Amino acid sequence: MIQEKIDQAIAILREKDIDLWLTFVRETSSNPDPVLDLILGTHCTWVSAIILTATGKKIALVGSLDVQNILDHASYDVIGYRDSIRDELLKILEQEDPQTIAINYSTNDVMADGLSHGLYVMLMEYLDETPFANRLQSSEAIVAALRGRKSHAEVQLIQAAIKETLEIFDRVTETVSVGLSERQVAEIILTAMRERGLEPAWDPDHCPAIFTGPDTAGAHAGPTERTIQAGHIMNIDFGVRKDDYVSDLQRTWYFLRPDETVAPPEVQRGFEVIRDAIRHAADALKPGVEGWMIDAVARDYIVGQGYDEYPHALGHQVGRSAHDGSALLCPRWDRYKNLPYLPVEVGQVYTLEPRLTVKGYGIATIEEIVRVTESGCEFLSKPQQELILIKSA
Repeated sequence: MIQEKIDQAIAILREKDIDLWLTFVRETSSNPDPVLDLILGTHCTWVSAIILTATGKKIALVGSLDVQNILDHASYDVIGYRDSIRDELLKILEQEDPQTIAINYSTNDVMADGLSHGLYVMLMEYLDETPFANRLQSSEAIVAALRGRKSHAEVQLIQAAIKETLEIFDRVTETVSVGLSERQVAEIILTAMRERGLEPAWDPDHCPAIFTGPDTAGAHAGPTERTIQAGHIMNIDFGVRKDDYVSDLQRTWYFLRPDETVAPPEVQRGFEVIRDAIRHAADALKPGVEGWMIDAVARDYIVGQGYDEYPHALGHQVGRSAHDGSALLCPRWDRYKNLPYLPVEVGQVYTLEPRLTVKGYGIATIEEIVRVTESGCEFLSKPQQELILIKSA
C-alpha cells in the first residue's frame, strides 16, 4: 500500500507541475506529520527529509540509526547522516535543482499542515542564501489528491471497516432496551469491538457517541448516565479502525411507548426528511462539482421542509482517518476556508450526514459513506432506509 501511494504521489507531482515534495520531520512518534502514514509507514527519530521528485526519485535522508528501519518499510534511496542534515539536504537540492518545492504547510487543510513552526524556521535557516528559499509552496494540492483518490485496495479496506460497524449496529438493535444508560449502550458496542479485535476510529472518549432523548449534547460528546426512555429517539455515531482504515457511520432508533406500534408522525417525518436529504445529495454528487453545492442540496431540502439547518458540514472524506482532510461537502463558512470550493474528484470517499431536531423526542441523523465514481457516486454502506423501532418491554 505504501509503494502504491508513493507511485501515486510522483504522478501527482507531474500532474500539478511541482518538481519536488519535501516532507521535513522529527520525533514523529510524538509529533507525526499526517502524510507519513501514506508515504512512509513508520516513524523518524532525528530531523529527516522524505523527498519525492517529479522525475521519479525517492530519497529518505535520515539520522544514521534510522536507516535500516526506513529500508524495512519503503523503497527509498536511504541516506544516513550523523552530525547535521544540512549539508546532505543542500547537496540533494543542488543536484535536483527544483524550481518548485512543496512543503507541508496549509491554512486550509490540516492533513497538509504537518510541518511545525520550529522545523520551518530550521529549514529556512538551512536554505538561507540559496535560491531554494524562494521556491517553496504549500503541498496541499498534492496531499489533497493523494489522500482523496482512493485506490481499489483502499476502498476494499474501508468497506471492511464499514461491514464490521454495521454488524455491531445490528447487535445494538438486538440488545438495546428502555432503561439502559448511554454508557451501557456504549459498553455493548465496546464489547463487540474488543471481541473482533478492532480499535475505535477516533477519540475513544466519544467513539461511540450515543445520544438519547431531547436533552443531549448533540455531537462530539461522550456517552453519559442519561437513560433511554420510551418516546426517545436515540442516535449513535461510531466507527472502527481495521487494517489502518476506518469507518464513520450513524444510525437512528426510536423507542416505542407501550401504546405505540409505529413511531409518532413527527418522528417518522423527521427521519424520512434526513433519509431523503441524503438521497438527494447522493444524486447530485459527481466529479467536478464544488463541495458547497452538494451541501446546499441537503441543507436547502431540510430547511425547505421546515427544519433548522444543521450546524456543520454535510460530509467529510474518510480513509486512514475519520476526517481524512482536504475537500469537504460543506457550507461557505469562514471556518472551512477554501475547502467548500474544491471540486469533487473520482475516487474520493465521503460521508453524508445531515441532522435535524424533532422537538420533544431527540435528534434524527443518518451517516452513510459513498465513493465518487466517473458518473456519480456509489454507496459503500448499506443505507438506512427505515427508522429502527424498539418495543418497550
